[in-house]
Amino acid sequence: MSRRTAVALAAIPAAFLAVFFVWPMASILAVGLGEGGWGAIGRVLGDGHLLGVVWFTVWQATASTVLTILIALPATWVISRFDVPGRSLIRATTTIPFVMPTVVVATAFLALVGPGGILGLDLQGTVWIVLAAHVFFNLAVVVRLVGGVWAHLDPRLEDAARSLGASPWSVFRRVTLPLLRPALAAAASIVFLFSLTSFGTVLILGAPRLATVEVEIYRRSALLLDLPAASILAIVQMVGVIGALIAYSRYQERHSIAQTLRPAAETARRPRSGREWALIGGILGATGAIVLGPLLVLVWRSLTPSGTLGLEAYRALANGEVVSVGAAAGNSLGFAAAATLIALGVGMPAAVLVAARRGRLSRWFDTLLMLPLGTSAVTIGFGFLVALDWPVDLRASIVLVPIAHALVATPFVFRSALPVLRTIRGNLREAAATLGASPGRVWREVDLPIVARVAAVGAAFAFAVSLGEFGATLFLARPGSPTIPIAIYRFLGRPGTLNLGRATALSVVLMAITAAAVGLVERLRPPGSGVF
Repeated sequence: MSRRTAVALAAIPAAFLAVFFVWPMASILAVGLGEGGWGAIGRVLGDGHLLGVVWFTVWQATASTVLTILIALPATWVISRFDVPGRSLIRATTTIPFVMPTVVVATAFLALVGPGGILGLDLQGTVWIVLAAHVFFNLAVVVRLVGGVWAHLDPRLEDAARSLGASPWSVFRRVTLPLLRPALAAAASIVFLFSLTSFGTVLILGAPRLATVEVEIYRRSALLLDLPAASILAIVQMVGVIGALIAYSRYQERHSIAQTLRPAAETARRPRSGREWALIGGILGATGAIVLGPLLVLVWRSLTPSGTLGLEAYRALANGEVVSVGAAAGNSLGFAAAATLIALGVGMPAAVLVAARRGRLSRWFDTLLMLPLGTSAVTIGFGFLVALDWPVDLRASIVLVPIAHALVATPFVFRSALPVLRTIRGNLREAAATLGASPGRVWREVDLPIVARVAAVGAAFAFAVSLGEFGATLFLARPGSPTIPIAIYRFLGRPGTLNLGRATALSVVLMAITAAAVGLVERLRPPGSGVF
């Protein structure tokens, strides 16, 4: 690839990230440190309430991480080490919560253990419902990351330890666990970051006294108009996220273990006894209840808002009270389509550039494109409100909504396309160029047919991410342009069983659309592709 072509490909992603990510983040720093410099952070955190918010955010994220790993490990063991019927389906089922929009999950838990919940237990406003929702969300992270390593560990190491008289617990603690530590660290870091930056779950399920940094940023900026305090909280959160990523990176460097992995088909075995079958059945049954229970309850409550089975809640969506569901659906689909196009326009040129050129530029782009994924949506939305008032004031424009969604979705497009683009042999491009094809035609005739399918995977991911995005949208959407998640939030904020029924019904609709998009991903994704 020529230098001119590389510069042309870099221009669009670099400009997009500079204007809509780097500038807003720098503006947050400027507002937070504008009066008093770094000492302003100490003064704000000297406020007992804000210090308590920071402490609760870290505490609940740590507790969520520990609980998620403890609850997910038994299912990970079964899926990784046993050849049971429907193994692939079970693994795919554990992924369902991870792709569900936060407002859908929050509504499901309200239907399960909220006021009037089906279990007869009201946990709304307690830390327990927040922790349960985080475990539900993040179970798939442990199953996928830890299971991806566990399924390839050589079982002969464990067999040798057992033959020397080691108990099952000793085998796990002394043999298996040390080999799994890097994967466990990776899963724990991701779960911790997701729980640390959780917004919609805590906002809907928690209480004012359980506010996290994300919720407090929203409250300080959107409700109290205290921008300096909100900016300092955003800075504290960014420092915490960066610190967690650095700690994880150093841990991986120090504790990585070189080992010989075996194909998963060779390590999985059939259960050998009735006791083993019973144990596996119990683990999978409990996991299925955790994964599918809240969503099935959500569907049931949408059909029985007043105790009688029927479509009352779905019909009530059409009357336009509180919010126009038709307008919200149109906005969501329109924003998702626009965000997908933007994400493709930014992510695909960046993937082509990084795949074609190795060196400092490609590494820089690789890192920069992933930063928005590690930044909370609330911080992105807040940054837009702080920064984008010059040279044209865009803060009141709905254009910012799909742009914010695209920032989060672009990494999915980029990571979907990059592995496949790297497999294209350079001599194919060289042969086309030798025959007189222009760089544009080489891209259309050689690269595009190969990468089109995986670009569609990235587009479907981007569409699903945009449909369910809540944090940035709550900041940026105007009262007259709500999305489906915002409509659900408004229904939940109104009293009455009918409004709760509307919220559950609309959540089921959003869940179905999201599931269809993810199903399209699974159908289009090439085997072995590097899609998240």
